[in-house]
Amino acid sequence: MEKEELQAIASQLKHPTGEKGIEMANMMHETNINMTRHSIQNLNVQGGNSILELGHGNAGHVEFLFEQAENIKYYGLEMSELMFQEARQINRNFVSQKQAFFSVYDGNTILYQDEFFDKIFTVNTIYFWKKPEKLLSEIYRVLKPNGNFCLTFAEESFMKTLPFTQFEFELYSTEKAQKLIEKTAFKIVYTESQTEKVKTKTGEFVDRAFTTIVLEK
Repeated sequence: MEKEELQAIASQLKHPTGEKGIEMANMMHETNINMTRHSIQNLNVQGGNSILELGHGNAGHVEFLFEQAENIKYYGLEMSELMFQEARQINRNFVSQKQAFFSVYDGNTILYQDEFFDKIFTVNTIYFWKKPEKLLSEIYRVLKPNGNFCLTFAEESFMKTLPFTQFEFELYSTEKAQKLIEKTAFKIVYTESQTEKVKTKTGEFVDRAFTTIVLEK
């Protein structure tokens, strides 16, 4: 692939726009669903919880979240206006029942009051955080005491094999992510790494190593 094509893919992954963005979002939903479900399961959702997700994409997984417990509320923040619209459309029943709430944000500031959420999670967004320490401190601020934050990402060793990650991506190994977290007030509850088979854009299957870090306030 040409450099311009690779840059275009990286840009769409970071901030989907237009028709290509919808295609990319559908593909991301399919390739990320196992990581997303794993992240949700690690949250240990309880009835009545308020849950925040950063960078939800098309949010085709929200129905799975609502299967975890009764009377929960889901809040999604997204930098892409297109993904905000797609997520609202896909989850329109949850939106109309005031169970799901979607908003656009700048990727740095979470416009909710202190100690608002019981659980927070994010999948495959850490690569695009402009100010990682600032965002982690924001996540800490809006989380209730003893609340959990689940951070899930594909390992640097795998991501390096994808040619487009040389643009716009900051790659993380487990160790690098843990070092970043150590600069915050979060406590690491546990870290789990596993490998899954994923389909590439060219249709072949490869092994992807990913890590989930569960943090507590």
